[in-house]
Amino acid sequence: MAVKIRMRQQGRKNRQTFRLVVTDIRNPRDGKYVETLGSYDPHRKENNITVNTERLNYWLSKGAILSESAERLVKGIAPEVIRQMKEKQNAKRVKLAVARRKKKEKPAKKTAAPAASEAPKKKRAPAAKKAKAQE
Repeated sequence: MAVKIRMRQQGRKNRQTFRLVVTDIRNPRDGKYVETLGSYDPHRKENNITVNTERLNYWLSKGAILSESAERLVKGIAPEVIRQMKEKQNAKRVKLAVARRKKKEKPAKKTAAPAASEAPKKKRAPAAKKAKAQE
């Protein structure tokens, strides 16, 4: 099951609040969810965001994907979580790039340096040409 961390709308018309939830990617925006990680009330001036960072780290370690809006929200309250997530993604990307480079190098080494027994033999000039060259 692919899971995503995203915003879920709550509240009445013109007075929306949001919950940060973990849900299956196939569920609708306001549909069923697995767990609530926090809340966001855009109408309050202060203390409008709450996030359970321990559970957020847990779900990110299990492979959950943050939506763009959820990432912006979490970045404001817990930037270290986003920084760790980005570092892990970059490390994974570098690891895959190294593996691709190694895969490309292996066939190139085989064709670049043939074995001594497989080395092409030099052609010898016929005896007549040698005689002309000596004159």
